[in-house]
Amino acid sequence: MAVIKANSSDVDLLARLMRAEAEGEGEQGMMMVGNVGVNRILANCLDFKNIRNMNDMVYQNPGGFEATQKGYFYQRARDRDRRLAQRAINGERTWPANYALWFFRPEGDCPPTWYNQENTGRYKAHCFFQPTYDDCPNVYR
Repeated sequence: MAVIKANSSDVDLLARLMRAEAEGEGEQGMMMVGNVGVNRILANCLDFKNIRNMNDMVYQNPGGFEATQKGYFYQRARDRDRRLAQRAINGERTWPANYALWFFRPEGDCPPTWYNQENTGRYKAHCFFQPTYDDCPNVYR
């Protein structure tokens, strides 16, 4: 059962975002991007207040994803991308993005915090960061 409301257009939009942000990191990396996206819709806290649907989340500016802001959000979603997006929408979580709201690709090691959020781990090139329960309880439901 889905943890956020999503129709087929929403699944396609999330699939495109996952592909644009992490295609080079394989299915697991793409799932983590999906986790971050779903978490941002659930959160309603910090930088993600009033992000209530897929369109709001994908095109959030400022504070959104590089793919939509820097021009590499143009590829169509493939069937496998849609299947991964649906898994994220259904609530499947992949460590270290389980409850993450942010990720980025540093030059070197992951910093222990980023914008006061705890580093939960690294997957390939990306570091993931999650809020505390007190800051964003909705992410942890």
